[in-house]
Amino acid sequence: MSTLHRRPGVIIAALAFAGMGASFMQTIVIPIQSELPELLNAGRASTAWVVTITLLVSAICTPISGKLGDMYGKRRVAIVLLTLLVAGSIVAALSFTVVPLIVGRGLQGTGMGVIPLGISILRDTIPPKRLGSAIALVSATLGVGGALGLPLSAFVTEHFDWHVLFWVATGIGVLSLVLVVAVVPPSVKVSGGRLDLVGVLGLSVGLVGLLLAVSRGNDWGWNSVYTLGCLIGGSCVLLAWGWFELRVDNPLVDLRVSARSPVLVTNLASVAMGFALFSSSIVFPQLLQLPVATGGMGLTLQQASFVLMPAGLAMLAMSPVAGRLERRIGAKPLLIAGGVIIAVGYSGAVFFDVAVWHVVLVNLLIGVGIGLGFAAMPTLIMAAVPETETGAANGLNTLMRGLGTSFAAAVIAMILTRSSTTVAGIAVPSAAGFDLAIGCGLVAAVTCAAIVLRSFQNL
Repeated sequence: MSTLHRRPGVIIAALAFAGMGASFMQTIVIPIQSELPELLNAGRASTAWVVTITLLVSAICTPISGKLGDMYGKRRVAIVLLTLLVAGSIVAALSFTVVPLIVGRGLQGTGMGVIPLGISILRDTIPPKRLGSAIALVSATLGVGGALGLPLSAFVTEHFDWHVLFWVATGIGVLSLVLVVAVVPPSVKVSGGRLDLVGVLGLSVGLVGLLLAVSRGNDWGWNSVYTLGCLIGGSCVLLAWGWFELRVDNPLVDLRVSARSPVLVTNLASVAMGFALFSSSIVFPQLLQLPVATGGMGLTLQQASFVLMPAGLAMLAMSPVAGRLERRIGAKPLLIAGGVIIAVGYSGAVFFDVAVWHVVLVNLLIGVGIGLGFAAMPTLIMAAVPETETGAANGLNTLMRGLGTSFAAAVIAMILTRSSTTVAGIAVPSAAGFDLAIGCGLVAAVTCAAIVLRSFQNL
């Protein structure tokens, strides 16, 4: 075993930092999102793509980069993705109009592929006794980066020009790239072969159609030609893509492997847990920042982000605990426990009046549950797929989590928008709207636990 392999802590730290940096790019523009039309001298329909493009690129990139990692080396592909992330951050930092900023944000979205690649690299390089905790840590970065990055973004935008946000992102990306190059060993398990280009095209077109409908449905109208066209067209393309993937050698996604019970159950549970995670990320920031006169808590974005930050810290803190629990009780009970704990947190918000300290407590429970659940998912996936397909399988699982967050963004936004009432001259979501949105998070958490529990009963 090489010196690098004898220092697993350094590899884990490098991959965890890269994962947190990549997920941070998803929330970096939240503090300036409402100001983008004025900052860029563009319409809201155009500036909405600054957020949407990152979602689309990251969704497409995660399964494709996982497959490329299996074929040509996970470290090599991770380096390419981080290089693209850095390039995108620089383009965004130098942007003064909407088009180059959209290009930069699209390149930043490629970085999300680093997370499933990092998880697969751990399987190849980390001793078994440390593998569970390491996977838990890197898997949790999908939520941790956003939770810890939001206060940083809010602080930077409050005290500096908005371009500084992207210079900070550039610095994070460069450091991540240097760490991966310096400490992560080259991949020794590669499958080789030719990339399924038709599969790449089909998956990309299908996902773009589906995610455009979900992410822009509230703006376009759910009955509009654009929304229905994207939804129906994307679904048809994905069906045709699935038919093709079942008939091609070395497919982009091996659907027969993905249909195995452990993989299928985990991916379905991942969608539900992703929904549960992002429901709180939409509801609580709004509730915390609404003026007191309108039923909110009157906090600034900076203050609200610090109230929400403990959830990210809880995810980090659960990594070593999750690793030990996984070795003792197994990954399935861990995933069930994660869903139950999230449900307990949401139940407190549903049945009791919510104050600031309640939000802190609820988010802590959600963070603990996400930490346990996200730790279990890659373990379940990798136990059920061949070693030569761990990158693609983890990429698909990360995509499923991302789909859950996208569905949550659409559903919760629709609920809060349609429940809005006018208070003190301001249109704000009603208390009933917030209760229903929180209830959706509760249902998603219970669904996650029930899916996995049901698979236990079918054994």
